[in-house]
Amino acid sequence: MLRMEIALFLVIAFVAYIYFSAEKERSELHRTFSVLLVVVLFHLVFDGVTVYTVNHLETVPRFLNDTFHRLFIGTMILIFFLFYRYIAILVEGETGKAGRLNQAAGIYLVIAELGDLLLPIHYAVTEQGNYSDGIHMIFCYISVAFYFILGAGLFLKNRKEIHRKEKMAIGIAMLVELVVTTLQGINHTWLISGMGITLITLAFYLILENPDILRAELTEQKMSMLYLKSQVNPHFLYNTLDTIRIQAQLNDDKKVAELLMRLVDFFRLSVKVDRSLVSLDDEIELLEAYMELMCYRYPELQCAYDIDPDLGGVPVPNFILQPIVENSLLHGLKNKGYRGKVTISVQKKDSHCMEICVCDTGSGFAQDKKAAIDEMLRSYAKQAPKLTGNSIGILNVQKRIKLLCGREYGLWYTENENGGVTAHILLPVEEKSK
Repeated sequence: MLRMEIALFLVIAFVAYIYFSAEKERSELHRTFSVLLVVVLFHLVFDGVTVYTVNHLETVPRFLNDTFHRLFIGTMILIFFLFYRYIAILVEGETGKAGRLNQAAGIYLVIAELGDLLLPIHYAVTEQGNYSDGIHMIFCYISVAFYFILGAGLFLKNRKEIHRKEKMAIGIAMLVELVVTTLQGINHTWLISGMGITLITLAFYLILENPDILRAELTEQKMSMLYLKSQVNPHFLYNTLDTIRIQAQLNDDKKVAELLMRLVDFFRLSVKVDRSLVSLDDEIELLEAYMELMCYRYPELQCAYDIDPDLGGVPVPNFILQPIVENSLLHGLKNKGYRGKVTISVQKKDSHCMEICVCDTGSGFAQDKKAAIDEMLRSYAKQAPKLTGNSIGILNVQKRIKLLCGREYGLWYTENENGGVTAHILLPVEEKSK
């Protein structure tokens, strides 16, 4: 039996080595999985030690046996709490609904760990092997069942809104835990809880956390961006150069040179498309070049900025603002003859995140359009990469924010009281090292 615990530890240690040596998302989901991997490693060590001590009650001091057993049960309870938190974060990212039972899960964790420390442990001695039973073990089963029920309830309630990949991982984990716990309850001497925990961890890793899968998704997004750039830029270049040509014919002015310079700036900055992250200053500079050209082309178009200067060095996903602003122009201000104003503000919400708002005074959403946009942005993971259509920009932006920054960040829209719409982008605040 001890050989199984050693093998399981080596498997998870190998997974942890691959996981921690690979580039990961800066998100709560992946931080939770990182903690989970570490706790599982410690748990498997205590599992192996306990398998030995519980079967050598006559030689191992009772105090030492109880200590390792409490560490084994305590880390097990913590693992199932982390499994629940992982599922809750997944569901919240997919549905946008905050978990109502998160506080209850945290409070029960404290109660469960206190119970593990204080309740008496009893050992059953049989010919097939020894195991712990009594009130301490019953309390352990209750704790595992508590988190299993919380996670299963959350999963079943929101299963229709969860992406197929996440649904598969959670479903496999639930099934494995149900089978292993049932077998362990029927055959107390089997001591296979470590196998169940290892299989659940592997299910989440192989389906959701594998670095190769994440890299493939990033590559897919980068290729989509490169294709989109190759389609959009020639059209924009033609229209803008035509405007400059007409101006040059009508008025021999230095303004032409300035416009050409801004056009050069725009393309100089936009060629950084192969970089996943750029500084906020770079992203704003690209947007300023674009808007200066658009405001010259449409004289009654105005643009204003309200940027927190302390956020200039924050890394943000590349090329996310220009598509949002372009969307405001084409679907909001175009119907008003490009008469109106676009305001871009960037402010810190708290120590961990900032919000970018793109507010326009356009015509607003057409009937039922906002509901369709909301659904598309919410179910971004289910949407196949789009290379045609009016929603290319915002879908691409949403996918890259979620992939590069984490599921808790992203894009959404609200309607303004006085007309027009506001695009909101929530991003993490992580200053570049100096």
